[in-house]
Amino acid sequence: MENKELSAVLAPSFYGLHRQIRNEKATHYWMAGGRGSGKSSAASVEVLLSVMRHPDANGAVLRKVGATLRDSVLGQLLWAAGVLGVRDLWEARLSPLELVFTPTGQKVFLRGVDDPRKLKSLRAEKGYIRCIWYEEADEFSGPAELRSINQTLMRGGKKFTVFYTFNPPKSPAHWINREAAQAACRPGTVVHRSDYRGMPKEWLGEAFLAEAERLKAEKPEAYAHEYLGEAVGTGGEVFTNLTLRKIPEEEKAGFCRVKRGIDWGYGADPFVYLAAEYDRKRGRLLLYHEFYKHRAGYEEIAREIQEENPLREPVSAESAEPRSNDELKSRGIRVVPAKKGPGSVEHGITWLQNLSEIVIDPEKCPNAAREFSGYSLEPDREGGFLSGFPDRDNHCIDALRYACEREMRKPGISF
Repeated sequence: MENKELSAVLAPSFYGLHRQIRNEKATHYWMAGGRGSGKSSAASVEVLLSVMRHPDANGAVLRKVGATLRDSVLGQLLWAAGVLGVRDLWEARLSPLELVFTPTGQKVFLRGVDDPRKLKSLRAEKGYIRCIWYEEADEFSGPAELRSINQTLMRGGKKFTVFYTFNPPKSPAHWINREAAQAACRPGTVVHRSDYRGMPKEWLGEAFLAEAERLKAEKPEAYAHEYLGEAVGTGGEVFTNLTLRKIPEEEKAGFCRVKRGIDWGYGADPFVYLAAEYDRKRGRLLLYHEFYKHRAGYEEIAREIQEENPLREPVSAESAEPRSNDELKSRGIRVVPAKKGPGSVEHGITWLQNLSEIVIDPEKCPNAAREFSGYSLEPDREGGFLSGFPDRDNHCIDALRYACEREMRKPGISF
């Protein structure tokens, strides 16, 4: 089975990913792609290979709704067994739904998570569940649900492989688009993106390719979303100049125009402190540090700021909290009040929109990444959008506005 020519099984766009999986370079593999990208085919092949390669391994393939498994994932796995030339070694059982590797009794369990209790009782008779595949992962409720399931299933062994296959939803604010962007910065994680153009044409067929070309010509945005797997947006996204990526230490070493800002909060609203490099020549901000916490005390806040800002550079904070600003000043923080005023929010957000790029390190600044990627105009009843920027989930956005106050000032506007 290991001698099977994988070029006849996997598309070229998955060769590198296969080597990473084979060499156990990571635990978590996020596989995003549009229609016909081959991601589900690749995942099904890798699940079976993992079980056959490791005598103590079993697999679990999960969808949000169990009723969809028989007509989707089961057929996909049987296809994989066929192209690998081992169909006669795998037995399909329908109740409960599972595949059995007959030479050893190892299993691949197929389950829906609409009844979480069934997952808690899932046990392998031999070995442990080494390989997990979330098919249509965007249908799950969010990262907390995936984390809970992983905590339930990832036990009893030392090595695990987890696949998350999904078509990226339209909105960049969708949880799985944000999660994949953040996952790219995490150790032990690989994010792989593919589309139909990396597949052999004969695998797709002339009808598929003709339909893709028709949509490309008639509705290029729909084509980009459906076939290329791009999060093209819903039209209401405020920050279309956003890039989520790791900002390495060597890049930070060259920062020389750092802007720092505070948005005050305590109970229901968080306290936020941000630091970002302003590249005036290129017209971009690089957000690399975030302190975001509910019920943070002055001593804790001062320590956090002093640790990030040992040279005591100025920090812009909203002037609506003079007592809080004075508390920080008394602890050695050079607080500069950034006043609010009529038009300040609109002007500040517009200034941020007009930058060539806002780069956010999603590992270091997860809340800023979430806020900026999810900040959208409110829809109206006619299918359009309400005027004005919404005043919700914008604490990091406000802190960055205050941080950049001196760069965006113009007569008649105060922040």
